Amino acid sequence: MKKINLIVLLGTISISTISYSQETLPISKSELSQKVSDKNLQIKIAEQDFKSAKADYRQSNSLFLPNITASHTAISTTNPLMAFGSKLNQEILTASDFDPNLLNNPNRTQNFATKIEVLQPLINVDGMYGRQAAKAKMNAYGLQTERTKEYLELEVNKSYMELQLAYKAVAVLEKANATADANLKLIDNYFKQGMLQKTDLLSVQVRVNEVKNQLQYAKSNVHNASDYLAFLLNEDIGDKVYKPTEELENTITIKNIDTTLSENRKDIQAMDQSTEAYQKMFLSSKMNFLPRLNAFGSYELYDDVLFGTKAKGYVVGAQLSWNVFDGFKSIGKMEKAKADFQKAEIETQQYKAKSQLELNKTNRQLNDAENKVTLSKLDLEQSQEAYRIRSNRFSQGLEKTTDLLQTETQMFKKELEYLQSVFEYNFTQQYLQFLTK
Repeated sequence: MKKINLIVLLGTISISTISYSQETLPISKSELSQKVSDKNLQIKIAEQDFKSAKADYRQSNSLFLPNITASHTAISTTNPLMAFGSKLNQEILTASDFDPNLLNNPNRTQNFATKIEVLQPLINVDGMYGRQAAKAKMNAYGLQTERTKEYLELEVNKSYMELQLAYKAVAVLEKANATADANLKLIDNYFKQGMLQKTDLLSVQVRVNEVKNQLQYAKSNVHNASDYLAFLLNEDIGDKVYKPTEELENTITIKNIDTTLSENRKDIQAMDQSTEAYQKMFLSSKMNFLPRLNAFGSYELYDDVLFGTKAKGYVVGAQLSWNVFDGFKSIGKMEKAKADFQKAEIETQQYKAKSQLELNKTNRQLNDAENKVTLSKLDLEQSQEAYRIRSNRFSQGLEKTTDLLQTETQMFKKELEYLQSVFEYNFTQQYLQFLTK
């Protein structure tokens, strides 16, 4: 908006007709939506955040699926207990192995063990709530990604309209330049005939010089608008500039828009999902005080040669564990989760109130913009008529040069103001639709 407001401030200037030396890249409004969806970096960042949250949710599958590990261990020992246990596992113990001297001072014993172990969660209530929290978080990021796409669509449409307005401003100022040149030529003839003073000619020449100076500003605005649009589309255009294939609308269309804040808006749904995630984490921390039931089992192969399978055995069982006291660690974790949940609730409430405030403000801005369009159109028509009258009177020697210049300046200023007011109305209307989407 600041760039466009700068263009409006240039309304007192005329610009000589100078063609662009830069290469232009034609672009239509229909191309923008697909390009921004495919290339915009902010959308790509949001998509990666969603993928990260989705990966966190997939990790919670471990709550239902077994954990399976396989290992092969090789040892060589003279440790009495290890040596005796290795022979026992290999199922090669004999009566002579119970000789006290051999038990206390065993020979070097080799053992190779292959083990397949399975851990199966059965009842983990805290894990269930943790999984639900991960799912809510994933949903929140998914909704945020969709809202980001909607916002970028609005932003790229705004930038496209700014580019249209920048080109339109140049066109208006070029038209003003043609008028200024004609006036300069006329006044120069009058001066040579002795009908005007030197000061009149100098005033017009200063006016023309101002026009040439402001031409650079107008073209810079075209560059700035093109660069920002290229940034949104993640394209490198170098020294080139975009050129809209559609003209800037110079009229407005009044639409009836429901200004009620929708609970189905993607960002509001994302806030609700985020709050739900914090709630589930709080419940998970509370359920951490309950016992857990897990099953386990292993199948083991032993031999005195590498990867041997001479002796076999298995173990199956279940474990009920209860963390009775951990030095207030679990209590502190629960209190922190509760505070985070309550904070999320308050933040969601604040966000909804702020969104309603923004919606009300934008609705009033739309009404103000509509009124501004009506008044600026009237001002433009009046200034055009005033310039026509003064121009005719000046050619008859009935008006001063300064009065003619002021009327000319006012006319082109009002034309730019009218274009600016149409732009503001159309963008405000789109923004209001975005807020109620």
